[in-house]
Amino acid sequence: MRKAILFDLDGTLTDSGEGIINCAIAALKHFGLPVPAREEMRVFVGPPLHETFLKFGVKPEQTDEAIRVYRERYIPIGKFENTPYPGIRELLASLKTAGHKLYVATSKPETTSIEILEHFDLAKYFDCICGASMDLSRYSKEDVIAYLLEQNGQADNMVMIGDTKFDVLGAKKHGIPTVGVAWGYGEVKDMEEAGAVKIAYTMEELQTYLLK
Repeated sequence: MRKAILFDLDGTLTDSGEGIINCAIAALKHFGLPVPAREEMRVFVGPPLHETFLKFGVKPEQTDEAIRVYRERYIPIGKFENTPYPGIRELLASLKTAGHKLYVATSKPETTSIEILEHFDLAKYFDCICGASMDLSRYSKEDVIAYLLEQNGQADNMVMIGDTKFDVLGAKKHGIPTVGVAWGYGEVKDMEEAGAVKIAYTMEELQTYLLK
């Protein structure tokens, strides 16, 4: 049966940690806040920035400014400090050849997501690329998936592919099961506890599961 497959972007299709962390560091320095080890800042990859900045000492009334400073570096530079995961291009090509419909559902701003996927020549594989709105009226994974379903409809055979519990929980709100990938920035245990139906540890394992 042909599937409608929703992919997260950061940590699932591309390894975007370097650029995201570099820009988050710039924002923390802007407020004179301590900059933790890069390993601790991996949590910036995936979840909405508003929520993550709060965990690092940014006050609620400062989050908009933190994101502005973040984007001042991210838009011209950080978004391209990024690399598609090995084998992802081949995976997408094989899924398209098999007749599956492919979508992107990301909490990253939609315009930026399109630019990144076009830069790496990956946009051509997707029927629709959906992301957050710049005014944050749509930013959580649940919101983005709702937006995607409004445009494309919902099918019984949909599946989400993501690397964090936020992907699992957001898709679950719409009755969509999630396959977690272990190569991203989330924790396998967190995805399993959130209800992931499977964890794929390699690109080959994911391909086999999706093509079965």
